[in-house]
Amino acid sequence: MCGIVGLIGQADAATRLVEGLRRLEYRGYDSAGIATLVDGGIDVRRAEGKLQNLEDLMTAQPLAGSVGIGHTRWATHGVPSESNAHPHSTGRVAVVHNGIIENFATLRQELEAEGHEFSTETDTEVVPRLIHHYLDSGLAPVEAAASALKRLEGAFALGIVFAGEHELLVGARRGSPLAVGHGDGESFLASDAFAMAPLTRRISYLEEGDWVVLGPGTVNFFDAEDRPVERAESQTAYDGSVTSKGDYRHFMAKEIHEQPRVIGDTLNTYYNPGAGEIHLPDLPIDLAKLNQVSIVACGTSYYAGMTARYWIEQLARVPAPIDIASEFRYRAPPLGKDGAALFISQSGETADTLAALRFTKAAAQHTLAVVNVPESTMAREADAVMPTHAGVEIGVASTKAFTTQLVTLACFAIALARARGCIDADEEARLAHALAEVPARAVDVLAHDESLETLATTLVDARTLLYLGRGAAYPIALEGALKLKEISYIHAEGFAAGEMKHGPIALIEKDTPVIVVAPPGELFDKTISNLQEAAARGARVILLSDADGIARVGGLADASIEIPQVDPFVAPILYTIPVQLLAYHTAVAKGTDVDQPRNLAKSVTVE
Repeated sequence: MCGIVGLIGQADAATRLVEGLRRLEYRGYDSAGIATLVDGGIDVRRAEGKLQNLEDLMTAQPLAGSVGIGHTRWATHGVPSESNAHPHSTGRVAVVHNGIIENFATLRQELEAEGHEFSTETDTEVVPRLIHHYLDSGLAPVEAAASALKRLEGAFALGIVFAGEHELLVGARRGSPLAVGHGDGESFLASDAFAMAPLTRRISYLEEGDWVVLGPGTVNFFDAEDRPVERAESQTAYDGSVTSKGDYRHFMAKEIHEQPRVIGDTLNTYYNPGAGEIHLPDLPIDLAKLNQVSIVACGTSYYAGMTARYWIEQLARVPAPIDIASEFRYRAPPLGKDGAALFISQSGETADTLAALRFTKAAAQHTLAVVNVPESTMAREADAVMPTHAGVEIGVASTKAFTTQLVTLACFAIALARARGCIDADEEARLAHALAEVPARAVDVLAHDESLETLATTLVDARTLLYLGRGAAYPIALEGALKLKEISYIHAEGFAAGEMKHGPIALIEKDTPVIVVAPPGELFDKTISNLQEAAARGARVILLSDADGIARVGGLADASIEIPQVDPFVAPILYTIPVQLLAYHTAVAKGTDVDQPRNLAKSVTVE
């Protein structure tokens, strides 16, 4: 979602702020801006659309100064426009903001009654005007910021600079991530450590309710009660190298093709091939005594959790209810004392999932986080972390993060089943060996890239697509439909194949594309029965199966993609790759913005 950068430097700020914003582009945005302190005032440049538009503006109208803040905005209140873009400035104070100020309407009415004039549609503008109000009342800049923070309700991260205060930058965090970078005579602020990687690897994280006062090489933290506190400094895993597309046209294509490697990297964290055993990190719970695993996630991560539910319940015989994170707290589920909650998030900052984690901790449940960012808020707050090792994922539509989540969750299911005595050592070794084959088989799947590209050209003009799957293939059908919607903007729906006759079959008309995810296993025949029902109604059927499955279907399918033969347990991981490629090539053929699709953000940090 929105991205914040800020710095008190010793050299030109604008260039480094733009570089930081460039590294935050992957989060998704619709406008961008920068403010620097110059000649006792504040100079602002803002532009709607891509960051290149801001850079072009700054080429024509350069920004001086060594202190500044920058922002990439994903619209919540107010349409994407130059006037609604951040930073917002009153002339005395400028602010960048991630999140939502829930009581902005009340504050705006109060400030308008005091004579303040507003020029934007955003909730953010109340923040600099409120701080300005406190400055007018005689408070010093830091005191004015602290007073304003107490009036704000909602979730936010803020970066604040003051005209004439060249040794001051204030940050605040409530419900939205914010990190501080430590430099030699310099200090940095960003919503993502990745943005600061070229500047420093020494990072501290604001905890919930914290605010921070930065000076040239100095950092002072305060908690929600304005008490000075210490926050640990750590070395970020990110380096200053710029993530490149390499020889690929888009980051998404590069990340799809990285999956054999990152799946292997993730598996190596948990699998001991010599012993044929799965080893999880130290967990604060006795797996043998677990009587329930509640799974909570959003979007693509939710579909990873759905797949895990099949694995956990079938292998470990433990109930594994799954909830969309934004609904979990409001359903107020009963949580037993011998249960654990599993939270899945690529970024580890997803607001709804993080809120659900905190709700669960308050109920004295054990919490486990599956995350791709080990420095994230979720990783820091959960009782234990099971990391994925996808590396930085730039494409907004998640690909390699999803498959590494599946690998991690498969390892968890095996370890849980073994701890509970539901499988023996031989079965553990067999399942682990099946996982170990996935990287090589993923290479085989990627060899179909050209045929999937050709197939995708026949989908460009479709009004709607249906994806069908059964069992653990059902979440992969859902994920395939989501990927197509996200980046091609074609309507698509995923269904449990057995549900077709209960209503969705009415959507099928002549030549409606129906993509059937049909790995080998006990549900194959039932899936093919549903395929036959679609074909009988004129659907254009595209089958994903292995050689035996394709042969058994015969001429019922209009097109087939052959997937290598693998154990049914690991099939969901492998069958994900062709649905990713099909979505990617369809979007490319349509000419959409594949890496940064409209209206989407990489990390959703507001509820």
